[in-house]
Amino acid sequence: MADQTAAPVTNAAVSNAAAPTSAEPTTLWAERTGTREYTGRSSRGAEVLIGSQGVPGRFTPGELLKIALAACSGLSADFPLSRRLGDNFDATIRVSGDPDRENEVYPQLDEVFELDLSELDDEARERLLVTVTRAIDKVCTVGRTLKSGTKVTLSFEVDA
Repeated sequence: MADQTAAPVTNAAVSNAAAPTSAEPTTLWAERTGTREYTGRSSRGAEVLIGSQGVPGRFTPGELLKIALAACSGLSADFPLSRRLGDNFDATIRVSGDPDRENEVYPQLDEVFELDLSELDDEARERLLVTVTRAIDKVCTVGRTLKSGTKVTLSFEVDA
């Protein structure tokens, strides 16, 4: 299992990708809020509730990983889809995959991108799906990271 970073980390420290030049990099961290419960936070004011499996109202870290993948695919596909379907199209990306508990990894994650393309003929539908697939493969950082793997480091800041 990959190590995890224990202290707040900025996007710039996580990736060599170019950070937006118009704003400071977003700082991300998770704070313990109870027994096996954390709140993930960003310097932009976003929050997500995280907890163990079965804790009501909380996402598990694995669920957040899956949601990040689905959302990244959706955001990556949004421009080519809206260009062809208009700004008000509906889309749902479902993602599933069971963990291998022995090795503590997800050996496979499966995404299903649900779209209504009934207004398109077969040829236009196929062209759009190829374009969307290429867009996701090109710009979905989460999917690209999962497919290629990544180095994760862990350090500690402790009061002694």
